Amino acid sequence: MFERYTERSRRVIFFARYEALQYGSPVIAPEHILLGLMREDKTLSARFLPFRTPITVDTIRRDVEERITLRDRIPQSSELHLSAATKQVLFYAADESRQLRNRHIGPEHLMLGIVREEKSIAAEILFGYGLRLNDVRDEMTRAAGIPGVAMKGADSTKTPSLVEFTR
Repeated sequence: MFERYTERSRRVIFFARYEALQYGSPVIAPEHILLGLMREDKTLSARFLPFRTPITVDTIRRDVEERITLRDRIPQSSELHLSAATKQVLFYAADESRQLRNRHIGPEHLMLGIVREEKSIAAEILFGYGLRLNDVRDEMTRAAGIPGVAMKGADSTKTPSLVEFTR
């Protein structure tokens, strides 16, 4: 399942599992993926948030804890499954990777997946800080040095597609 994932993305999933165990969750949820992303790349949120708002792992953790029920920690040997929302996040991440013609799925694709799964706690937290799907896409194309990439349906978060390259 994770063959196309970069080493960094695999670490994100590993960290997400750890976070789920710490919170006593029987499943890995999108908020655990978000915490995993923040652990893997502490500058990730600063790259994508408007005005480069510095958000720390502790800030995100506090926001997650305000929205979920804490349970007793689960033993490390427990097998955790992916929640339906997390499966959707991973599907969206793979879809974004394909649309951007990337062979691998990196942490930035996972961030896109989280933002596309709008009803998740993780997306709500990011939306609260002003992050929008197009902010992440714009940063990715800027960082990749792709000039003039236009996304069809720029305000649509459900089925965006890469339309054309210009210049």
